[in-house]
Amino acid sequence: MKITVIGTGNVGSALAKGWAKAGHNVILGVRDTHNFKGKDLTSQKNISVQTIAEAARQAEVILVATPPDAVNELAKALGDVSGKVIIDATNSVRITPAGYANASEAFRSLTNCTDVVKCFNSTGFENMENPVYNGKGIDMFVAGDGAKGKQVAKQLAKDIGFEECYDFGGNDKIALLEQFALAWINLAIMQKQGRGIAFKILKR
Repeated sequence: MKITVIGTGNVGSALAKGWAKAGHNVILGVRDTHNFKGKDLTSQKNISVQTIAEAARQAEVILVATPPDAVNELAKALGDVSGKVIIDATNSVRITPAGYANASEAFRSLTNCTDVVKCFNSTGFENMENPVYNGKGIDMFVAGDGAKGKQVAKQLAKDIGFEECYDFGGNDKIALLEQFALAWINLAIMQKQGRGIAFKILKR
């Protein structure tokens, strides 16, 4: 699968490395292809770099891991994204895109993409680099109305070692999933449990 990753900080870098290792073709979408954070990623197999517009054009799936307040400008730079999947990994718990409650809402409004889902936002980047605890994969969660987007996100989560990716609901549950991310942040950082913690659904 051709996956464009926009935002090469901790989360974007962890996902790019994981998907490349799983055999996907990863394209980093950046403003300046000669000077960007995470440049060393391109030395790895299956990872290349393009401008944001070109990376989006080539992609089947676009993963966004930028600050939420960068989304409005980014949406304009993406160009024609009809038929593609946008996975929103941002969290608008402190900062929101201007005029929108969250990045998913902004992408639905500002682009022609009809398959926008929220995923890879509910845990720390360390758990994306290694989602296995004591031999067992932890869980990921996805929200949004896009059926194809959910299917793709679930598969991509499993490709990097998550055991399951649970459906959190439609567009109306995106804000709840962001609050769920805040619960992890609260436990890991505010309550000083440490970043080596994760969520796992257990069933009787």
